[in-house]
This record gives sequence, C-alpha cells and structure tokens, in this order.
Amino acid sequence: MGSRMANNLIEDGYNLTVHDVDHNAMKIFSERGILTKESPFEVADSSDVLITMLPSSNHVLDVYTGRNGLLSHGNTLGPWLFIDSSTIDPQTSRKLSATIADCSLKRKRDGFEVPAMLDAPVSGGVLAAQAGTLTFMVGGLEEAYVAAKPLFLSMGKSTIYCGGAGNGSAAKICNNLAMAVSMLGVSEALALGQKLGIAASTLTKIFNSSSARCWSSDTYNPVPGVMDGVPASRNYDGGFASKLMAKDLNLATESAKEVGLEFPLTSQAEKIFTQLCNDGHGMKDFSCVFRHYYPGNDEL
Repeated sequence: MGSRMANNLIEDGYNLTVHDVDHNAMKIFSERGILTKESPFEVADSSDVLITMLPSSNHVLDVYTGRNGLLSHGNTLGPWLFIDSSTIDPQTSRKLSATIADCSLKRKRDGFEVPAMLDAPVSGGVLAAQAGTLTFMVGGLEEAYVAAKPLFLSMGKSTIYCGGAGNGSAAKICNNLAMAVSMLGVSEALALGQKLGIAASTLTKIFNSSSARCWSSDTYNPVPGVMDGVPASRNYDGGFASKLMAKDLNLATESAKEVGLEFPLTSQAEKIFTQLCNDGHGMKDFSCVFRHYYPGNDEL
C-alpha cells in the first residue's frame, strides 16, 4: 500500500524521502533516484510532512516512539504534519496526536505553532492505492486536514473529514466491520443459492438489481468465475489479506467492549476470519472465506 501511495505522490511532483524495513522495497526507490533513509528518525529529520502506512498499532507505536523513531530525539520536531494511514485503534491515534501536539516546531509554519497529526486510514485496497483512487477517512485538527487535502487527492479520489483525533481510525474500523459481515452474508447466500440450484452468476444479477446489492456482490464478488479482475478470479491472491481483516475485526470487538457494546455478528466474524488464518489462509484475500467454508461451489 505505502509504496503505491508514494508512487502517486512522486508522479504528482512531490519530493519524497523513503524508509522501509524491507531493504528490497527501498532499493526499488533508490534505483529511481528517490532518497532513502535507514531509520524513521532520519526521514523526519529531512522532511516537512510525514506519512506512515503500517500493519498494526504496535508497528505504529514503534515507528513513532521506538528507538530511532520519528519522535525519538526530543520534542522539537522538523515536520509540521504527521499523517498516519494505518488501520489502528482510535485510542492509539489519539494518544499519538496528543503527544505530537505537546511538541514544538524547529521551523514555524504559517497557521501552525505546534506540529499536528492526522489519522487518515484508507479504503480501496492495493488496486486503488496503485490507481490513485483511495478514499481517505481523516481525523484530527480541521485546519491541518484542509492543508493536507492536496496530498490526499494525489493518492486518492476522495477524502472525508470525520472530526477530531482518532475519528478517522474509528471510521475505518466501522467500515471494515460492515465489509466483513457483508462478505460473510453474501458468501453464505451465494453458497445456499447454488446448493438450491441457482447459478452464482444468476443470483449475483438478482442481488445487484434488488435490495441485497452491496460492494461484496457488485464489485468484489467472492465466487470464482463470476467476476473478472477480483481476487476470486486469481485464486484469491492479492487484495486485502485475511489476517488484516482478522486484525481489524479484533480492533472493532475491543473498541465495542471499551464503550460497553455487545456485537454478536462482529464477534462471530472475528472468529471466522481468525480460524481462516489458523488454517493457513492468512495471506489470501479475505473473500476466500467463500472457498474455505463452501468448497466446490465455484461458478462453472
């Protein structure tokens, strides 16, 4: 995700400095003449704006506050803006935002006396990251959001301001909760229809012309042979990994507990995707839940 987002910024004329724990990923950029650094702190030391895209809350905390992290050398910072596009829990986003707001700037910027942070997770997956058609859900200071909007639109097609710090992360968790439950419902319905004698392609047409229509049926259909260009058409390779969906559902269930809510569908979805990972399918796209639980139901 991050490398594809970086490519779109480069194509729009931004000067980038890149760091990744994967040295092969950095080599690809350095061979193109893009400056690379050996640590997050080195990137921060030479940048005005920082963008991070990481797998989990622990990774984010390590990159920001760990050894040689973005904030590891005192509370006077070079970058005036930090943008985190990772999908993490809102509490971590709010904690980091407050930490950054307590710092000062080496170089003052018009309108900003202290550095700001935006939590800006995305929807659209790897294909949208490559095509520059992501949707950004953004939380944080509204003035920082307005200033950063050209950056978002270099990487995506739309950007939605969600309110204060952590609200972008909260929106993303809610989005993925709905996406997971929807995919499970569509998978079950298509499997049942096939067992009852209705072709998946026929039932998909019915869904997409009626009240069952949703992203899981009309854009990301989970049945092999029904739709071209989706993970189901290439053995569920690429796309949004099942292990990441399991992680996001865990974030949703933990967030629900913290606010005193019980979500039985979310809890069951988390168990299903966790089991999918335990069965060795964590790197497959999350729509492989159809093939795993309903084998032999491919469209012919």
